[in-house]
Amino acid sequence: MILGRFIQQKSGSTDAYKAFIPDPFPPRGKFVFSSDMIKQDAKAQHLVSKLDGITQLLPDVDFFIFMYILKDAASSSQIEGTGATMIHALEAEAHLDVDLPEDVDDIIHYIKALNGGLKLLEKVPISIRLIKTLHKRLMESARVTHDARPGEFRHDQNWINGTKPQDAKFVPPPPHEVMRTLGDWENFVHADDDTLLPLTKAAILHGQFETIHPFRDGNGRTGRLLTTLYLHESGLLEKPVLFLSAYFKKHQTVYYDRLNGYHHGEVDDWVRFFLSGVSETAQEAIETVYKITKLRERDILKIHELDKRSSKSAILVLPRLFSLPIVDVATVCQWTGFTPNGAQKLIDRFIDLGILYVRDAKKRYGRSYIYRDYVSIFYDARVK
Repeated sequence: MILGRFIQQKSGSTDAYKAFIPDPFPPRGKFVFSSDMIKQDAKAQHLVSKLDGITQLLPDVDFFIFMYILKDAASSSQIEGTGATMIHALEAEAHLDVDLPEDVDDIIHYIKALNGGLKLLEKVPISIRLIKTLHKRLMESARVTHDARPGEFRHDQNWINGTKPQDAKFVPPPPHEVMRTLGDWENFVHADDDTLLPLTKAAILHGQFETIHPFRDGNGRTGRLLTTLYLHESGLLEKPVLFLSAYFKKHQTVYYDRLNGYHHGEVDDWVRFFLSGVSETAQEAIETVYKITKLRERDILKIHELDKRSSKSAILVLPRLFSLPIVDVATVCQWTGFTPNGAQKLIDRFIDLGILYVRDAKKRYGRSYIYRDYVSIFYDARVK
């Protein structure tokens, strides 16, 4: 499928290179996919619908969404080279007095951008305006921001891989083409096309956005944020609990290869990869919901073993641990209004019940505690 042409820039110069100029989008013949692809989309959509329904069974679902967002933020940032992990981000969110890697800032900015984008989506549809706001929140005052011009589309040529456009793997459209191509992209988001299933459309939107690469930096993270927002805005999910960055990180080489193939018109391979990611991620999320429900029921039973007064306090704290599973005494004081001594006694009861674990036993003061069984559901590495 032809999506555009590679046109030589700076003709006659020793600095000449070819940049990709997208054709009017979507293509005139529109997108035509095989029956197998349509079945793959239907299978993925079935799993997404199942996830959407089962998520409604979770009590205090908004508490759990934070962990999904945190995992996606860590994975998306790691694709771009960030070394900080989900645990580092939890420590930062808990405001613990610990040494954190500098690049945890990348994850925190991603979380702020996604939360801000979801809130903005209540008032503004996915649009050029929203894209610029999303990028600004992602990049403004961020560690990685040098001359990225947060919230501004680029005014010069960028490229993917290589040291300059001449030896790059892919050269996106020149800056004067950015607004035209993004305008086509925005129109496609809101176009009514019964022949294109929503998940397949989400795949194409991501591929096309990364082809345009409208910013100097932060295009990958912005594109993955937009995918989450689109899945939510399209009505596929009532709550944003399907995040694909962990899948893209797990298959990072294939992710880049399939995106590069999309640039060259290999749309089918990219869409198949994307749909496989949706199916795998939705199935994992469904299993996660079951694990969370089982864990919650187990720990509520444990709390009921306490005396009436302690049980009442513990029941108030347990739901909060699902949104912030690494805490210290100060955090529990804020949640309960207890004195530090009272908060410590409550934490000790959680430890005795096997709900919380001490993270830094060698410390005499300023210890932190982790809801380890819960964090392990989201984070594969050994947690401490």
